[in-house]
Amino acid sequence: MRFTETDHFSHPHRLLLISAEVPFRCDGCKELGFGLCYQCPYEECNFHLHKECGNAPPSTSHPFLKRCNFKFYKETPGWRARFCDACGLDINGFLYQCSHEHAHDLHPCCAKLPKSLSNNGEKIYLSNQVRSKCLKCKRKEIANGVKGWSYVSSCGNYCYHVACVKEAIIENWQSGYFQLDATNELQISGPSQELAGRRGGNSGWRKARKLWLILKLVVSAIFGDPVTLISSLVQALLD
Repeated sequence: MRFTETDHFSHPHRLLLISAEVPFRCDGCKELGFGLCYQCPYEECNFHLHKECGNAPPSTSHPFLKRCNFKFYKETPGWRARFCDACGLDINGFLYQCSHEHAHDLHPCCAKLPKSLSNNGEKIYLSNQVRSKCLKCKRKEIANGVKGWSYVSSCGNYCYHVACVKEAIIENWQSGYFQLDATNELQISGPSQELAGRRGGNSGWRKARKLWLILKLVVSAIFGDPVTLISSLVQALLD
């Protein structure tokens, strides 16, 4: 069931579910967002929530952390800096935390990452057991002493840390990469011939196309398939 509007404790006005045309910063978890979100109808508020943050239940669980029962918090309990066990990035707002002495933490969106996605014969799976190095950072583990989760292709040859994809997209957004043109549209492009050439002729093109499809699925899983932005997001990771 999809709620088209909500009254949320974090904001005085009723929020409407919309498809954001430009990237936004979620006022709940403080993470970057694309596509569907809850937005205040008053422009002066400029208030947004991921739909996962706007609909966050008071408690949840996750199959990767079977012994944990996660409780929702609007801010980090205690004084110590916390990192998301899924993406390894800082937690600065809404979160889920378990009650264990060495507690696990999850961003609301990370807690709801899809277990698998498929398209055009390609399929990816969310995994907490990394079998190969991330194609972005060339490592198996991420920073902050956190192992992190990854999306892995069914063949096992394509692996991307959730953290690496999120960081790459955030860096490009902060650098002004995702800017609207004069017609208020983002330029959409596919894998370049130059990229294919570097990978070796027709064979290189097929590999580039496969990589393109895998990355589209990964970005869709993490950012909720922002249709008008997806190709530009993937191009940011291919360049």
